[in-house]
Formats: sequence, structure tokens, C-alpha cells
Amino acid sequence: MSTFDKREKAYESKFVHDEELKFKSTARRNKLIGRWAAEKLGLSGSEAEHYAKGVVLADLEEPGEEDVFRKIRGDFDDKGVDQSDHQIRRTMAELMAEAIGQVEAEMKE
Repeated sequence: MSTFDKREKAYESKFVHDEELKFKSTARRNKLIGRWAAEKLGLSGSEAEHYAKGVVLADLEEPGEEDVFRKIRGDFDDKGVDQSDHQIRRTMAELMAEAIGQVEAEMKE
């Protein structure tokens, strides 16, 4: 195997790793933001877990995170939860950082 082939294989491996990290982290973030939103909506126990799963599924509607944001924004509006768009987006960003850390730690094990 030539140096070029080795380098190409290394880049392919890194790409696969990065995509796996991105996918797992996004799913984890969605579950975390779902739990956060469930708490704000006054849900607990199995209702909260069911809601969090619904948030994960909402992310399948379109590429990006706008579908998740719209679900939470709409649910908050329907139930009169006082959270600004900025607060929701900031929490999504914070929980993405947390999710990446969790997934990276699991991938190292």
C-alpha cells in the first residue's frame, strides 16, 4: 500500500468517525433537550421520556435542527411556557456540547 493509499484510508476513517460522532451527538442532544423541555412543560416520569423520544423523532422531518426547535417552540407556546427563542437555542447549543462530550467518552471506552 502506497503512502497515498494509507493517507486516503486515514482520511476516510476520520470522516466515518466524525459522521458517527455527529449523528450520535445530535441524537443525544435531542434527547437531552427533550428532557429539558419536558421539565419546563411540567412532565415527569414516563411522560417526560415519551416527550423526549418525540423530540428525537421530530429531528427526522428535515435536515438541520430547525424541526426540533419548532417542535419545542410550538409546545411551549401551546402550554404557555415562558422561554424565549434565544433561551431555547442557547440550551440546544449547551446540550450539544454536553452530548458531544458524553458520546466521545463512550466512544473511547
